[in-house]
Amino acid sequence: MARAGLISNLREQVPYLLISSQNGLNRAERPCRYIADFVYIQDGKEIVEDSKGMRTDTYIVKRKLMLMVHGISVLET
Repeated sequence: MARAGLISNLREQVPYLLISSQNGLNRAERPCRYIADFVYIQDGKEIVEDSKGMRTDTYIVKRKLMLMVHGISVLET
């Protein structure tokens, strides 16, 4: 698609912060990130795409957090 000129600014393995690091009572919690397989521009819009063989529970939660935190709906292919 990039070679055909249908998309531009193709990037792979793009991280998005979902939950920042936190310090709890007994331990520090690491940040939670979603790593997008592909991010690109198509028709003037940024598309975040994930190529899934199987939807895990963790992926589903992170997909929902992407929408809540960043307002991004992940395109699944």
